[in-house]
Amino acid sequence: MKAPLHTTGEVLSSKRVGAYQHLTVVAPGVAERFRPGTFVAVSVDGTRLARRALWIHGVRAVGGHGPALQLVVEPVGPGTRWLAERPVGARLELTGPLGRAFALPKEPVATLLVGEGYAAAPLFPLAERLRERGCQVNLLLAAPDERHLLSALEARRSARAVTVVTADGSVGRRGSVADVVAGVLAQAAAEVVYAAGPVPTLHAVAAVAEQAGAWSQTAVEQPLTCGTGLCHGCPLPVVGEDGVARVVRACTEGPVVRGDRVRWAELAGTRPGAGGPA
Repeated sequence: MKAPLHTTGEVLSSKRVGAYQHLTVVAPGVAERFRPGTFVAVSVDGTRLARRALWIHGVRAVGGHGPALQLVVEPVGPGTRWLAERPVGARLELTGPLGRAFALPKEPVATLLVGEGYAAAPLFPLAERLRERGCQVNLLLAAPDERHLLSALEARRSARAVTVVTADGSVGRRGSVADVVAGVLAQAAAEVVYAAGPVPTLHAVAAVAEQAGAWSQTAVEQPLTCGTGLCHGCPLPVVGEDGVARVVRACTEGPVVRGDRVRWAELAGTRPGAGGPA
């Protein structure tokens, strides 16, 4: 994997959709290196000491600029609100793409992609890559309510079958991922499961996948300090291939890790950074 780039990006467009701000940012070299599951760390208010991690929702060509990043921001705190308020033409200092991406199957298989809230963002470009490999793509999208449901219309174009679940029942089924994932997985007959969302959701998906004999990959969010692994401020407890418990860095060895390798009980109660994987 190529090293991440430190660069200055430019906001080409900014649009509010539901609870999220969708930014299109041209960042020379970053879009070309993107793989689904990687992210960018964006400096807030002009300083690299305050950074926010943002999932990459996709890459699209913009006339006169080349490939540009599509980023999703949930403005819930000072940093993410500052980012969401950046006007067209604003400059952003960013580093990326960062982290370990989703691994793709070598052969065409049935897959299930499970995403909750803004964290579902990397599943959309993943779905595209899986379809290119001849994989059958099924998508389970979840959110507290309709306003926090990410790109529901795009989901219909991205997958063979889409299941929507909201906590308040405002759209789709009422409930949580934990309530429906076993049934959706069985119906899809998926051999590989990908998940992105809060820790309880990832834990539920990983447990169901393991019980069903499916292989799972989870994009785990941890609080971000540097985004490059130097500060060791995003510890992720896992079990190694040798069966030994250890702690790795979510921003480098992750954010994507095998679901059956994460020590989920030790992650309970952690709070990810809003708008991205750390």
